[in-house]
Amino acid sequence: MSKLVTIYGGSGFVGRYIARRMAKAGWRVRVAVRNPNEAMFVRPYGVVGQVEPILCNVRDDTSVRAAMQGADAVVNCVGILVESGKNKFDSVQADAPERIARIAAESGVARMVHISSIGADVASDSDYSRSKGEGEANVLAHMPNAAILRPSIVFGPEDGFFNRFAGMTRMGPVLPVAYAETKFQPVYVDDVAKAAEMAIKGDASGGIYELGGPDIETFRELMQRMLDVIQRRRLVLNLPNFAAYLMAFGFDMLQAVTFGLFSNTMLTRDQLKNLKNDNVVSQDALDFDTLGIKPVSMTSVLPEYLWRFRPSGQYDAIKDSARNLRRG
Repeated sequence: MSKLVTIYGGSGFVGRYIARRMAKAGWRVRVAVRNPNEAMFVRPYGVVGQVEPILCNVRDDTSVRAAMQGADAVVNCVGILVESGKNKFDSVQADAPERIARIAAESGVARMVHISSIGADVASDSDYSRSKGEGEANVLAHMPNAAILRPSIVFGPEDGFFNRFAGMTRMGPVLPVAYAETKFQPVYVDDVAKAAEMAIKGDASGGIYELGGPDIETFRELMQRMLDVIQRRRLVLNLPNFAAYLMAFGFDMLQAVTFGLFSNTMLTRDQLKNLKNDNVVSQDALDFDTLGIKPVSMTSVLPEYLWRFRPSGQYDAIKDSARNLRRG
Protein backbone atom coordinates (compact mmCIF):
# COMPACT_ATOMS: atom_id res chain seq x y z
CA MET A 1 0.00 0.00 0.00
CA SER A 2 1.23 3.51 -0.80
CA LYS A 3 2.34 5.73 2.08
CA LEU A 4 0.09 8.32 3.69
CA VAL A 5 0.85 11.95 4.58
CA THR A 6 -1.47 14.15 6.60
CA ILE A 7 -1.19 17.85 5.74
CA TYR A 8 -2.71 20.20 8.30
CA GLY A 9 -3.84 23.29 6.43
CA GLY A 10 -3.35 21.41 3.17
CA SER A 11 -5.82 23.53 1.23
CA GLY A 12 -3.98 26.78 1.96
CA PHE A 13 -1.57 28.58 -0.32
CA VAL A 14 1.53 26.48 0.42
CA GLY A 15 -0.31 23.35 1.54
CA ARG A 16 -2.09 22.76 -1.77
CA TYR A 17 1.24 22.71 -3.64
CA ILE A 18 2.65 20.18 -1.18
CA ALA A 19 -0.50 18.07 -1.56
CA ARG A 20 -0.18 18.14 -5.35
CA ARG A 21 3.47 17.12 -5.24
CA MET A 22 2.88 14.25 -2.82
CA ALA A 23 -0.03 12.95 -4.88
CA LYS A 24 2.14 13.05 -8.00
CA ALA A 25 4.79 11.11 -6.06
CA GLY A 26 2.25 8.34 -5.45
CA TRP A 27 1.45 9.04 -1.80
CA ARG A 28 -2.03 9.06 -0.35
CA VAL A 29 -2.76 12.56 0.92
CA ARG A 30 -5.06 13.49 3.78
CA VAL A 31 -5.82 17.21 3.77
CA ALA A 32 -6.88 18.23 7.29
CA VAL A 33 -8.83 21.51 7.25
CA ARG A 34 -11.57 23.40 9.09
CA ASN A 35 -13.94 23.40 6.10
CA PRO A 36 -13.60 20.26 3.96
CA ASN A 37 -16.35 21.40 1.59
CA GLU A 38 -14.21 24.38 0.62
CA ALA A 39 -11.21 22.14 -0.01
CA MET A 40 -12.74 19.79 -2.56
CA PHE A 41 -10.54 21.32 -5.27
CA VAL A 42 -7.60 19.23 -3.96
CA ARG A 43 -9.23 15.91 -4.87
CA PRO A 44 -8.32 16.02 -8.60
CA TYR A 45 -4.63 16.28 -7.63
CA GLY A 46 -4.59 12.47 -7.63
CA VAL A 47 -6.65 9.50 -8.76
CA VAL A 48 -10.03 8.78 -7.19
CA GLY A 49 -9.66 8.55 -3.42
CA GLN A 50 -5.96 9.42 -3.36
CA VAL A 51 -6.38 12.96 -2.00
CA GLU A 52 -9.10 13.45 0.60
CA PRO A 53 -10.00 16.60 2.57
CA ILE A 54 -11.19 15.86 6.11
CA LEU A 55 -12.47 17.96 9.00
CA CYS A 56 -9.90 18.88 11.62
CA ASN A 57 -9.63 21.44 14.41
CA VAL A 58 -5.95 21.97 15.24
CA ARG A 59 -6.96 23.31 18.67
CA ASP A 60 -8.33 19.90 19.68
CA ASP A 61 -6.24 16.81 20.54
CA THR A 62 -8.87 14.29 19.48
CA SER A 63 -9.39 15.94 16.11
CA VAL A 64 -5.66 16.17 15.39
CA ARG A 65 -5.13 12.55 16.41
CA ALA A 66 -7.96 11.29 14.20
CA ALA A 67 -6.57 13.13 11.18
CA MET A 68 -3.14 11.62 11.79
CA GLN A 69 -4.25 8.00 12.19
CA GLY A 70 -2.11 5.69 10.06
CA ALA A 71 0.05 8.50 8.67
CA ASP A 72 3.69 7.90 7.76
CA ALA A 73 4.45 11.63 7.77
CA VAL A 74 2.76 14.85 8.82
CA VAL A 75 3.07 18.43 7.59
CA ASN A 76 1.89 21.51 9.43
CA CYS A 77 1.02 24.43 7.15
CA VAL A 78 -1.41 26.14 9.52
CA GLY A 79 -0.69 29.81 10.12
CA ILE A 80 -2.32 33.23 10.20
CA LEU A 81 -1.19 36.75 9.37
CA VAL A 82 -3.91 38.51 11.36
CA GLU A 83 -5.68 37.47 14.56
CA SER A 84 -9.42 37.01 14.24
CA GLY A 85 -11.97 35.45 16.60
CA LYS A 86 -10.54 32.30 18.17
CA ASN A 87 -7.63 32.31 15.74
CA LYS A 88 -4.92 33.88 17.87
CA PHE A 89 -1.20 33.77 17.15
CA ASP A 90 -0.47 31.72 20.26
CA SER A 91 -3.20 29.13 19.70
CA VAL A 92 -2.55 28.69 15.97
CA GLN A 93 1.21 29.18 15.63
CA ALA A 94 2.58 28.07 19.01
CA ASP A 95 0.08 25.66 20.60
CA ALA A 96 -1.15 23.89 17.44
CA PRO A 97 2.36 22.92 16.23
CA GLU A 98 3.09 21.57 19.72
CA ARG A 99 -0.10 19.52 19.64
CA ILE A 100 0.63 18.10 16.18
CA ALA A 101 4.26 17.26 17.05
CA ARG A 102 3.37 15.71 20.41
CA ILE A 103 0.69 13.48 18.93
CA ALA A 104 2.97 12.59 16.01
CA ALA A 105 5.64 11.46 18.48
CA GLU A 106 3.10 9.48 20.50
CA SER A 107 1.77 7.86 17.32
CA GLY A 108 5.19 6.86 16.04
CA VAL A 109 5.03 9.03 12.92
CA ALA A 110 8.40 8.85 11.19
CA ARG A 111 8.72 12.38 9.78
CA MET A 112 7.33 15.84 10.32
CA VAL A 113 7.64 19.02 8.27
CA HIS A 114 6.70 22.37 9.81
CA ILE A 115 6.20 25.51 7.74
CA SER A 116 7.43 28.55 9.66
CA SER A 117 8.85 31.85 8.39
CA ILE A 118 12.09 33.80 8.23
CA GLY A 119 12.19 36.03 11.29
CA ALA A 120 10.71 33.45 13.67
CA ASP A 121 12.17 34.33 17.06
CA VAL A 122 10.92 33.66 20.58
CA ALA A 123 12.45 36.99 21.64
CA SER A 124 10.73 39.07 18.92
CA ASP A 125 8.54 42.01 19.93
CA SER A 126 6.14 40.95 17.16
CA ASP A 127 3.49 38.46 18.31
CA TYR A 128 3.52 36.88 14.87
CA SER A 129 7.28 36.20 14.85
CA ARG A 130 7.37 35.30 18.55
CA SER A 131 4.60 32.71 18.16
CA LYS A 132 6.33 31.31 15.07
CA GLY A 133 9.53 30.92 17.10
CA GLU A 134 7.68 29.25 19.96
CA GLY A 135 5.98 26.93 17.47
CA GLU A 136 9.37 25.83 16.12
CA ALA A 137 10.68 25.19 19.64
CA ASN A 138 7.57 23.20 20.52
CA VAL A 139 7.91 21.05 17.40
CA LEU A 140 11.56 20.27 18.05
CA ALA A 141 10.82 19.40 21.70
CA HIS A 142 8.70 16.45 20.53
CA MET A 143 10.08 15.75 17.04
CA PRO A 144 13.79 16.68 17.19
CA ASN A 145 14.39 15.37 13.65
CA ALA A 146 11.62 17.49 12.13
CA ALA A 147 12.36 19.63 9.08
CA ILE A 148 11.40 23.26 9.70
CA LEU A 149 11.06 25.42 6.58
CA ARG A 150 11.37 29.18 6.96
CA PRO A 151 10.39 30.87 3.68
CA SER A 152 10.64 34.57 2.99
CA ILE A 153 7.61 36.12 1.25
CA VAL A 154 6.04 33.35 -0.82
CA PHE A 155 4.79 34.26 -4.30
CA GLY A 156 2.64 32.38 -6.79
CA PRO A 157 -0.77 32.58 -8.49
CA GLU A 158 -2.74 32.51 -5.22
CA ASP A 159 -0.39 34.68 -3.15
CA GLY A 160 -1.62 37.40 -0.83
CA PHE A 161 1.31 39.73 -1.48
CA PHE A 162 1.70 40.69 -5.13
CA ASN A 163 -1.99 40.07 -5.84
CA ARG A 164 -2.97 42.35 -2.97
CA PHE A 165 -0.76 45.27 -3.93
CA ALA A 166 -1.57 44.89 -7.63
CA GLY A 167 -5.24 45.19 -6.70
CA MET A 168 -4.50 48.37 -4.76
CA THR A 169 -3.15 50.02 -7.92
CA ARG A 170 -6.71 50.19 -9.24
CA MET A 171 -7.68 52.59 -6.46
CA GLY A 172 -5.57 55.59 -7.38
CA PRO A 173 -2.25 57.04 -8.55
CA VAL A 174 -0.42 56.43 -5.24
CA LEU A 175 0.70 53.09 -3.79
CA PRO A 176 1.47 53.62 -0.08
CA VAL A 177 3.92 51.29 1.70
CA ALA A 178 5.63 51.22 5.08
CA TYR A 179 9.37 50.68 5.57
CA ALA A 180 10.04 50.80 1.83
CA GLU A 181 13.75 50.07 2.24
CA THR A 182 13.29 46.76 4.09
CA LYS A 183 14.76 43.89 2.08
CA PHE A 184 12.93 40.70 1.09
CA GLN A 185 13.90 37.51 -0.73
CA PRO A 186 10.66 36.25 -2.31
CA VAL A 187 10.43 32.52 -2.92
CA TYR A 188 8.23 30.65 -5.40
CA VAL A 189 5.57 28.57 -3.68
CA ASP A 190 6.35 25.36 -5.59
CA ASP A 191 10.02 25.59 -4.56
CA VAL A 192 8.88 25.55 -0.93
CA ALA A 193 6.67 22.55 -1.75
CA LYS A 194 9.64 20.83 -3.40
CA ALA A 195 11.70 21.25 -0.22
CA ALA A 196 8.81 19.88 1.84
CA GLU A 197 8.48 16.89 -0.48
CA MET A 198 12.16 16.06 -0.04
CA ALA A 199 11.82 16.17 3.75
CA ILE A 200 8.64 14.07 3.74
CA LYS A 201 10.27 11.38 1.59
CA GLY A 202 13.45 11.37 3.67
CA ASP A 203 15.59 12.87 0.91
CA ALA A 204 16.50 15.77 3.20
CA SER A 205 17.62 15.58 6.80
CA GLY A 206 15.90 17.36 9.65
CA GLY A 207 16.88 20.89 10.62
CA ILE A 208 15.89 24.50 10.10
CA TYR A 209 16.02 25.63 6.47
CA GLU A 210 15.71 29.25 5.41
CA LEU A 211 14.25 29.50 1.93
CA GLY A 212 14.61 32.51 -0.33
CA GLY A 213 14.59 33.01 -4.08
CA PRO A 214 17.49 34.23 -6.24
CA ASP A 215 16.52 37.93 -5.92
CA ILE A 216 16.93 40.20 -2.89
CA GLU A 217 15.05 43.48 -3.28
CA THR A 218 13.66 46.24 -1.11
CA PHE A 219 9.94 46.63 -0.57
CA ARG A 220 10.03 49.62 -2.94
CA GLU A 221 11.87 47.64 -5.63
CA LEU A 222 9.36 44.79 -5.37
CA MET A 223 6.50 47.24 -5.86
CA GLN A 224 8.23 48.76 -8.88
CA ARG A 225 8.81 45.29 -10.34
CA MET A 226 5.13 44.53 -9.86
CA LEU A 227 4.13 47.83 -11.49
CA ASP A 228 6.33 47.04 -14.49
CA VAL A 229 4.64 43.66 -14.89
CA ILE A 230 1.11 45.08 -14.73
CA GLN A 231 2.10 48.05 -16.91
CA ARG A 232 0.82 50.74 -14.58
CA ARG A 233 2.44 53.95 -13.41
CA ARG A 234 1.98 54.65 -9.73
CA LEU A 235 3.91 56.64 -7.15
CA VAL A 236 5.31 54.25 -4.54
CA LEU A 237 4.96 56.40 -1.42
CA ASN A 238 6.96 55.45 1.67
CA LEU A 239 4.71 56.37 4.61
CA PRO A 240 6.41 58.15 7.51
CA ASN A 241 6.62 55.85 10.52
CA PHE A 242 4.11 57.85 12.56
CA ALA A 243 1.62 57.88 9.68
CA ALA A 244 1.97 54.13 9.16
CA TYR A 245 1.42 53.55 12.87
CA LEU A 246 -1.68 55.75 12.96
CA MET A 247 -3.09 53.93 9.93
CA ALA A 248 -2.40 50.51 11.47
CA PHE A 249 -3.85 51.62 14.81
CA GLY A 250 -7.00 52.83 13.09
CA PHE A 251 -7.49 49.55 11.22
CA ASP A 252 -6.84 47.53 14.40
CA MET A 253 -9.39 49.58 16.37
CA LEU A 254 -11.95 49.23 13.59
CA GLN A 255 -11.61 45.45 13.79
CA ALA A 256 -11.96 45.60 17.58
CA VAL A 257 -15.06 47.81 17.72
CA THR A 258 -16.80 45.77 15.00
CA PHE A 259 -16.00 42.56 16.91
CA GLY A 260 -14.25 41.12 13.89
CA LEU A 261 -16.89 41.98 11.29
CA PHE A 262 -14.17 44.11 9.72
CA SER A 263 -11.00 42.02 9.39
CA ASN A 264 -7.84 44.09 9.23
CA THR A 265 -6.12 42.64 6.19
CA MET A 266 -4.64 46.02 5.28
CA LEU A 267 -1.99 46.82 7.90
CA THR A 268 -1.66 45.92 11.58
CA ARG A 269 0.61 47.27 14.29
CA ASP A 270 2.15 43.83 14.64
CA GLN A 271 3.00 43.74 10.92
CA LEU A 272 4.78 47.09 11.29
CA LYS A 273 7.08 45.51 13.88
CA ASN A 274 8.03 42.82 11.35
CA LEU A 275 8.52 45.31 8.53
CA LYS A 276 11.34 46.98 10.45
CA ASN A 277 13.57 43.95 9.85
CA ASP A 278 15.01 42.54 6.62
CA ASN A 279 13.41 39.25 5.59
CA VAL A 280 16.31 37.44 3.89
CA VAL A 281 18.18 34.16 4.30
CA SER A 282 20.94 34.22 6.93
CA GLN A 283 24.48 33.78 5.69
CA ASP A 284 25.17 30.52 7.57
CA ALA A 285 21.67 28.98 7.28
CA LEU A 286 20.69 25.70 5.65
CA ASP A 287 19.03 26.72 2.41
CA PHE A 288 18.10 25.69 -1.13
CA ASP A 289 21.76 25.04 -1.92
CA THR A 290 21.82 22.52 0.92
CA LEU A 291 18.85 20.76 -0.69
CA GLY A 292 20.22 20.97 -4.22
CA ILE A 293 17.26 23.05 -5.39
CA LYS A 294 17.68 25.94 -7.82
CA PRO A 295 14.92 28.42 -6.91
CA VAL A 296 12.76 30.01 -9.59
CA SER A 297 13.04 33.77 -10.19
CA MET A 298 10.16 36.23 -9.98
CA THR A 299 10.79 37.26 -13.59
CA SER A 300 9.63 33.91 -14.93
CA VAL A 301 6.49 33.65 -12.79
CA LEU A 302 4.92 37.05 -12.01
CA PRO A 303 3.71 37.79 -15.58
CA GLU A 304 1.91 34.44 -15.63
CA TYR A 305 -0.64 35.55 -13.04
CA LEU A 306 -0.43 39.32 -12.62
CA TRP A 307 -1.53 40.04 -16.22
CA ARG A 308 -5.14 40.40 -15.02
CA PHE A 309 -4.21 43.64 -13.23
CA ARG A 310 -3.03 45.31 -16.44
CA PRO A 311 -5.28 48.14 -17.73
CA SER A 312 -6.69 45.89 -20.46
CA GLY A 313 -5.96 42.57 -18.81
CA GLN A 314 -5.19 39.78 -21.26
CA TYR A 315 -5.69 42.14 -24.21
CA ASP A 316 -2.76 44.43 -23.36
CA ALA A 317 -0.34 42.33 -25.39
CA ILE A 318 -2.70 42.43 -28.39
CA LYS A 319 -3.00 46.21 -28.13
CA ASP A 320 0.79 46.58 -27.98
CA SER A 321 1.11 44.42 -31.08
CA ALA A 322 -1.52 46.50 -32.90
CA ARG A 323 0.34 49.73 -32.07
CA ASN A 324 3.54 48.28 -33.48
CA LEU A 325 1.71 47.34 -36.69
CA ARG A 326 0.32 50.87 -37.07
CA ARG A 327 3.77 52.38 -36.60
CA GLY A 328 5.10 50.01 -39.24
